[in-house]
Amino acid sequence: MTSPSSQPDQITPKGEMLLRTLAMPADTNANGDIFGGWIMSQLDLAGGILAKEISKGRIATVSVSSITFKRPVSVGDIVCCHGECSRIGNSSMSIELQVWNKKVMGERTGERDLVCEATFHYVAIDENGRPRAIEK
Repeated sequence: MTSPSSQPDQITPKGEMLLRTLAMPADTNANGDIFGGWIMSQLDLAGGILAKEISKGRIATVSVSSITFKRPVSVGDIVCCHGECSRIGNSSMSIELQVWNKKVMGERTGERDLVCEATFHYVAIDENGRPRAIEK
C-alpha cells in the first residue's frame, strides 16, 4: 500500500462511473478502515452492471485476475467505481475497474484518490446458467 502523502498513479478515473455509494461504519475492519471485502463487493456490483449491459442479459462472475488495494478508505468517504471493458470473447468479457474515493470531511474535503484497481471476468449465461454467445 502506498503512503497517504504520495500522489496517485493518475489524476482522473479510467472508464465510466458505474456505481457510487457511501462508506459506512458497519463496513469497517478491525483497524477502523473500510474492509477490503466490502470494496471487492462494490467492484463486483459495478463490473456486473457493465457486463450485463454489454451482454444484454444475465451474467455470472467467473474470476478476479487481479486486485490491488492502494490506499485505505475511511467511514464517510464517497466511494465511486469506474470501469471499462477490455476484452469481449464469445461468451466472456474482462472488465477493468477502479475505485476512487472522495473525502467529504476534514482538511482533505473534496480531494479524490485512486484507492483500488482490479480486473474482473464475467460470462454471459442463459436461463439455465450455461454460457451463451454475446451478440456483437
